[in-house]
Amino acid sequence: GGGDSFMGGLIYGLIARPDDDQYALNFATAASCLKHTIKGDVNLVSIAEVENLMDGNASGRIAR
Repeated sequence: GGGDSFMGGLIYGLIARPDDDQYALNFATAASCLKHTIKGDVNLVSIAEVENLMDGNASGRIAR
């Protein structure tokens, strides 16, 4: 789950911002971290939720 989410996030980040490798890496890391809050194999978070975590909102609360 977490590794798949990381790779999916990395692919998304590289496609969304092809000239910004750091964004892709940060997106992949945040997507993987959020996946660990969800039971099962599918990462059910939105792009906005991942970017919210990337922006530093690590309060421990997930808004869904």
